[in-house]
Amino acid sequence: MKTSILLSSVLLGSALFTLKDFQLFSCKSNAVVSTLVHKHRNKSNLLPVGAVSIVIDKSDYELNVYDEQGWYATYPVVFGNNSLDDKKMEGDRQTPEGTFRIISKRVHDKWNRYMAIDYPNKESYEKFNKRKERGEIPSSARIGGGIGIHGTWPHDDFMIDRYNNWTWGCISMKNSDVEEVYSFVPVGTRITIRK
Repeated sequence: MKTSILLSSVLLGSALFTLKDFQLFSCKSNAVVSTLVHKHRNKSNLLPVGAVSIVIDKSDYELNVYDEQGWYATYPVVFGNNSLDDKKMEGDRQTPEGTFRIISKRVHDKWNRYMAIDYPNKESYEKFNKRKERGEIPSSARIGGGIGIHGTWPHDDFMIDRYNNWTWGCISMKNSDVEEVYSFVPVGTRITIRK
């Protein structure tokens, strides 16, 4: 997919913005549109200040990092199934929604870095059991697990640029981005995933 970059005269007319202060990434549809996203709040202090939390917005394909001073950085991400629905059961390729914590971190042989989240947690089991009771999922369904934040296969960062949802329910980032987040996010970090 070709990406055309359009800079409006409003942006070009202002000396407040420089291209190196922004990260370019393409729109999440087949439309040829680009978006400028400021990657970090402060170029002089690249590390977050104090406690960190993460908010993943599935509809915007964004992972936002917050610290004690507020918004810190935004990174493009992709998910599992294209419908972007909440995870209902094992094998549905959906990314779960709710509040989670990072429970472990490791260098991964396929996906660069991997930060496991505590799915399924109490909130996940409550939603799962209610769905079974309402008949939304088979009574034999299992809840699943193994959800985390990770990179891509080597040289496959274009999957993120094209917003190709390819995982089995995990959150996938560009390898350079996942390395950056991995470097400052500790085990125990709170993660909110929403649509």
